Amino acid sequence: MTYILAIDQGTTSSRAILFDTDLRPVASAQEEFPQHFPASGWVEHDPADLWSTVAATTRAAMERAGATAGQIAAIGITNQRETTLVWDRDTGQPVHNAIVWQDRRTSDYCASLRSEGFEEVITAKTGLLCDPYFSATKLRWILENVPGARARAEAGELLFGTVDSFLIWKLTGGKVHATDATNAARTMLYDIHALRWSRTICDRLGIPMQMLPEVRDCAADFGTTREDLFGAPIPICGVAGDQQAATVGQACFTPGMMKSTYGTGCFALLNTGTTPVRSQHRMLTTIAYQLDGQPTYALEGAIFIAGAVVQWLRDGLEIIRSASETQALAEAADPAQEVVLVPAFTGLGAPYWNADCRGATFGLTRATGPREIARAALESVAFQTRDLWSAMQADWAASGLTAAHRPTLRVDGGMTANDWVMQFLSDMLGAPVDRPQVLETTAKGVAWLAGYRAGLCPSPAEFASRWAVERTFTPQMPDPERDRRYARWQRAIHATLDFG
Repeated sequence: MTYILAIDQGTTSSRAILFDTDLRPVASAQEEFPQHFPASGWVEHDPADLWSTVAATTRAAMERAGATAGQIAAIGITNQRETTLVWDRDTGQPVHNAIVWQDRRTSDYCASLRSEGFEEVITAKTGLLCDPYFSATKLRWILENVPGARARAEAGELLFGTVDSFLIWKLTGGKVHATDATNAARTMLYDIHALRWSRTICDRLGIPMQMLPEVRDCAADFGTTREDLFGAPIPICGVAGDQQAATVGQACFTPGMMKSTYGTGCFALLNTGTTPVRSQHRMLTTIAYQLDGQPTYALEGAIFIAGAVVQWLRDGLEIIRSASETQALAEAADPAQEVVLVPAFTGLGAPYWNADCRGATFGLTRATGPREIARAALESVAFQTRDLWSAMQADWAASGLTAAHRPTLRVDGGMTANDWVMQFLSDMLGAPVDRPQVLETTAKGVAWLAGYRAGLCPSPAEFASRWAVERTFTPQMPDPERDRRYARWQRAIHATLDFG
């Protein structure tokens, strides 16, 4: 057999999935790694954990499939975005732990950039807002706080990369320092219109441009793996940030199509075609994918806490032992208790972009228990998605673009297995929610990119024609009830922002 290997390096675990040339999963392996919290609002990973789990899961997936390196035609890499690494050009030794996308340590610096009016420059060039979420200020923090790092960077001794770049560098034995357009677009350093690194932003933040990787298409030549890693060299042919890979995996190739991925956070992307739409509602303008030198743009909204709220129920409150218990709890909750949970554990993302506020719970009574708390936690994910949906629909209407289909949300990620959540999501949106037959859309998307580059996978149009829905959830809640519930959520959000 001939295989395509998808490496999916996420926030809490690394996975490797072998697909056949029809993009059917054949074998997989997954390994979690520790999270490090050195201070309040700080989140780090040990780069050695990222690399070791990727190498180990790749070997494990190959062993389970009985596959040799010679049978793997191409590798695709998808990754947690914005997470920032700096390493020695010669030795490959990182100078600091990876600073994770959730990390908020640069909030004050971002506030200073906004106060001087520099956010407008950032948004005009990158499509992003000035926020600690993105890589640029994390990189600056490393240069400013690791002894000798700035001098070494200016001397050309250090390299910067998001996780994909670091993995490419490790896989190729230091021969390739590159990224793709989707990951570059999330650094807050890349001009998504000129398709190059912005000297203006780099100069203002004090970032030596020789640190930055070469930017390539999502389906491109990213070198070959070291022979000693897996038994023979394997071409790396596809790269995309996890949310953009999911957009491809959901076959959202037509302007107006929208997907939402529910992992640690929730990320919704709305394809706007070759037109970069400037949001009037604090959404992000980004690159959905880039093929043959042509970027396709998207509006994106990010929720920082989605699946992580279930982890909090399990590890923080200890009211569940596994995520699967939440559906039964929510179904058994007292309908007379309207508890609202705002899970701003690391601040609020789109459309609020407040790094400093923290979570809050409203409507508690003496009768409130684990069932009501669990229901409120699950509902918070749908309410936050409604925030993004409403903002994107307003931006789309203002753009003058015409959608080619009715508004429908395609969903993926582990949380979508919960039927209760998906039904409540459809109720809150007042729109259909499509759950695909293959939920591993992130890995499938980057496998298609790699296979497309290698000449094994079909065109975007044919790939889209094979996309299949497993279940469509349609709205069941009356409009007045939907509006009342959402208005209560908005009151809770504004109270949380006021308190913070």
